[in-house]
Amino acid sequence: MSKPGYDEVFKKLVKSAYRGNMDDEVDKMRREGDRFTDEYIRYASGGGDPNRVVFKIKDCDGSCSLKNEDNCEASCLFNAIVRDMEGNVVIKHNNCSGCGKCVEVCKHYSLVDKKEFVPVIELLKNRKVPVFAIVAPAFIGQFGSGVTPGKMRAAFKRLGFYGMVEVALFADILTLKEALEFERHVTREKDFMLTSMCCPIWVSMVKRVYKDLVPHISPSVSPMVACGRGIKHLHPGAKVVFVGPCIAKKAEAKEEDIKDAVDAVLTFEEVKQIFEAVGIKPEEMEEDPSEHSSTAGRIYARTGGVSKAISDTLDRLRPDREIKIRAVQADGVKDCRKILNEVLEGKMEANFLEGMGCPGGCVGGPRVLIDPGEGQKFVDEYGKEALSLTPVDNKYVMELLKQLGIEDVHDFLDSEKAAMFIRSFQ
Repeated sequence: MSKPGYDEVFKKLVKSAYRGNMDDEVDKMRREGDRFTDEYIRYASGGGDPNRVVFKIKDCDGSCSLKNEDNCEASCLFNAIVRDMEGNVVIKHNNCSGCGKCVEVCKHYSLVDKKEFVPVIELLKNRKVPVFAIVAPAFIGQFGSGVTPGKMRAAFKRLGFYGMVEVALFADILTLKEALEFERHVTREKDFMLTSMCCPIWVSMVKRVYKDLVPHISPSVSPMVACGRGIKHLHPGAKVVFVGPCIAKKAEAKEEDIKDAVDAVLTFEEVKQIFEAVGIKPEEMEEDPSEHSSTAGRIYARTGGVSKAISDTLDRLRPDREIKIRAVQADGVKDCRKILNEVLEGKMEANFLEGMGCPGGCVGGPRVLIDPGEGQKFVDEYGKEALSLTPVDNKYVMELLKQLGIEDVHDFLDSEKAAMFIRSFQ
């Protein structure tokens, strides 16, 4: 949801930071702004508690209905939103996961998610440190049907980024790992595995609410984390900025055990605002092509994509395996709850559970720029254009793995060799 005032302040900060006169612009905004301008400036410039994502910038009148779709308190998955005696919102930060659901539904523009780009601009301008933009698989089509991955790469380079890497390439790598994890953990008909791959809302729900299922989560980092760590392994000293449709990724990037991977997170909506602020039109950029991901990695962006990618890959690795993947997908928060409850009640016959906190998957995230159905079509078409169906047949994946210290796919089960791709949920 676009936030009048807050988004406009962000664009002015970006434009003036590139021009080198941000202090003057801030003084001007404070003179001409309203009583919320200081709060806008603080969070639009990346201020506030560095470990938090969601902030309240003003009180509201508490007149929201009790429906989940437009009530921040009801929408919160973790009881982090309460109201004081006068009906005003209070954020219980100890409970807050940073998922951003409250920001997404707030109609009063009282809650915002911090924007993290302004502190990165100086790095982009002086170019002393290579800064990489890593883009979520859902990016395809978001900035216009004529904006190819090559044009997006050129646009990010115009901003000052050293390069752009598609996270789909590292989704390929983790697809291999997940296929092997399934083979290791599902050896009987009654066994099952929950994927930890994409959605931080799904993972947070399991960790915080459905704790009895934690032992069944695959011990893998997300593709975002794998990509950030991979880049920093290959380019020591580099900085990494993730670009995606999700507020929750801002919180994931700050989690203690994985905060080494990504230095800042931008949403598609914020990137559009940045391009507008500095006058970049991606559709007019020249091609800067470099695409190496398979179909498997590219379709992570939509519900069912992870399941299909891992199932196809397992079939390719182990075509004679008796126990095949029987997948079920949770599409949206309500569906996530339903499926997890069914697992606890012993009603689930599937052996592979994929959860997406947003209906449609990442293409339905809160900061997408196009209709989720249209986004899925773009993702599926881009998947079909890939030169390989699975990472097993992707020569670029195999070459990259060797550079990252993985000589054989079975090294993924070696906790030392595959340390950058492993995460403990116990």
